[in-house]
Amino acid sequence: MYELQVEKMSCGHCVSAVTKSVQAIDAQAKVEVDLAQRTVRVQSAAELGKIAEAIVAAGYPVVASATN
Repeated sequence: MYELQVEKMSCGHCVSAVTKSVQAIDAQAKVEVDLAQRTVRVQSAAELGKIAEAIVAAGYPVVASATN
């Protein structure tokens, strides 16, 4: 399980865009977005770096990440 601190998320469109960007890397990934805390939790077999890159490419800066 990865947890990423992601900026510039504010609405349902943001949740959808972030979720789709992660699932483009791993279609089986489970993605939980908390807009209030600006966190994204991802359960995936993909590497954390690739997930973070996909979120950044979708236009949302990843400012911190951790593996749980």
